[in-house]
Amino acid sequence: MSKDREFYWRRLHSLLGIIPVGLFVTQHLLINFSATNGAESFNKASEFMGNLPFLWFLEWFIIYIPLMFHAFYGVYIAFTAKPNTQRFGTFRNWMFVLQRFTGVFLVIFIAWHIFQTRIQKALGTEVDYNHMVDVLSNPAMVVFYALGILSATFHLSNGIWSFLVSWGITQSPKSQKVATYITMVFFVVISVIGIGALLAFK
Repeated sequence: MSKDREFYWRRLHSLLGIIPVGLFVTQHLLINFSATNGAESFNKASEFMGNLPFLWFLEWFIIYIPLMFHAFYGVYIAFTAKPNTQRFGTFRNWMFVLQRFTGVFLVIFIAWHIFQTRIQKALGTEVDYNHMVDVLSNPAMVVFYALGILSATFHLSNGIWSFLVSWGITQSPKSQKVATYITMVFFVVISVIGIGALLAFK
């Protein structure tokens, strides 16, 4: 792959990771968090999302296609990229490694989550509050989903930091340090929302 083409592919990968994939992940966690108000609240929120107009178009062109490109190209990056030890310090290189690790894990987790929800729904299963309670009645699934949520929230949060750097928004060391603090706070907030939603099905 030529340098110019790879540059644009990486830019597209970075952009899609924030818009629309990152926005969808945040919205999805917030919808799931409605479960903390009980089954009726979650089912109502889920039903509203399931009855959006042009749902098929929205799912494929706003979620699945961008997500698949971001995931598969991300796997390629994970197995070909190397930490930049000259430009960034030890902390940022650990973030680099975790970003790649969580990205690969998320490909597995999201595929399984889609199977347990969208595919099961297409096969006639009622995917509602009780369905998720049944799924999470297995302690192994609770651990798997907790790891999936934390991987997603970290990957998004650290991805925002990388996006700001790669798009030239945070160029100075000071601005990158500020962005680190902001994205870490974001990580904690959406992780609490995600894990809170998970525990609501217990």
